[in-house]
Parts: sequence; structure tokens; C-alpha cells
Amino acid sequence: MIAFIDRIRLETALIAALFLGLAPFFPEPHVWEKLKMLVSGTLVRPIDWFDLLLHGAPWIFLAIKITRILNGHPTKTG
Repeated sequence: MIAFIDRIRLETALIAALFLGLAPFFPEPHVWEKLKMLVSGTLVRPIDWFDLLLHGAPWIFLAIKITRILNGHPTKTG
């Protein structure tokens, strides 16, 4: 799994986080709505948890990718 993360370009991970992680954009980003529900305690339906997982995964992937780059792990650039 780590080798897969290293093979993905940072730009690709960033674009995925911005587009997949924030879609739909209006009236507010979906991941933001789900995080607010989580904090307020209203994230109770399984579909809401699934939504949070799907819209949060690109952000988690991006965080792992950036952490690996900052820690000096080699990444493929091409």
C-alpha cells in the first residue's frame, strides 16, 4: 500500500482531494457537512458514515502523501 502511495504524484492526490473530497461544492462541500454532523452528533445513518468515508478518503490519502514527502521518503515523480 505504501508503494502505491509513493507512485501517485502529489498533484494527482491534491486534485483528487479538491474535486472528489469537496464535491458537491454547493451549498457547501459535502465533507464539510458530514464533519459538522459528526461534531454535532447527528451523523447516525450508515449512508452518512459511508459518505464521510468516501469524501474523506482523498484528504486522508493526501495527508499521508505529504507526510511521507516531508519525512524524506522517496517518491516517483514520473
